[in-house]
Amino acid sequence: MTVSGPQIAILDYGMGNLRSVEKALEKVGASPVVTSDEGAITACDGVVLPGVGAFPRAMERIRELELDRILRDAAGKDVPVLGICLGLQLLFGSSTEQGGAEGLGLLDGDVDQVPAGGRKIPHIGWAEVTWEKPDPITEGLRPGEPFYFVHSYVARPEEPELIGTATYGSRFACVAGKGKVWGVQFHPEKSSSAGLRLLRNFKEICE
Repeated sequence: MTVSGPQIAILDYGMGNLRSVEKALEKVGASPVVTSDEGAITACDGVVLPGVGAFPRAMERIRELELDRILRDAAGKDVPVLGICLGLQLLFGSSTEQGGAEGLGLLDGDVDQVPAGGRKIPHIGWAEVTWEKPDPITEGLRPGEPFYFVHSYVARPEEPELIGTATYGSRFACVAGKGKVWGVQFHPEKSSSAGLRLLRNFKEICE
């Protein structure tokens, strides 16, 4: 494949929808590399941490592959990092899922079950997102843009890191960031033009 844009590593630790993320990044002009190899990751201009499944098992796999150290090194060098769905949750300090586990600690806060107010969990489907403050990752996105969600847990970021919220039973954080580390609870790769715009913003940050 001809390199047409910044190289972005999609971390492969066995728990992510890698192909759809790869295709979406290609569509916005990036050159994605699906890998768990440290050399390949450090050669890239940005890193995407996808994730589907349970937090404790994901962190176990990440530690086995030493991706926790690699991610912390990348963030420390201001390499842009984007967590998607479970990937957002893993960026935080800890989760209560399945008895609890420690996360990467790149964002401040923790992870708990969706505050669904008696509604069915997992939360699956489209929800409108409210932007709580301007941020480069949401450039050009209108208030109330719908994004596609599939999740049972949500992050609870510290207020300065809160970028976007949605509502399912009650309001919850769905976009957070600090420095050049961001996470989104929804699936941008499944969220039509709004999701592609967010991924294009990330690609442009990586450039």
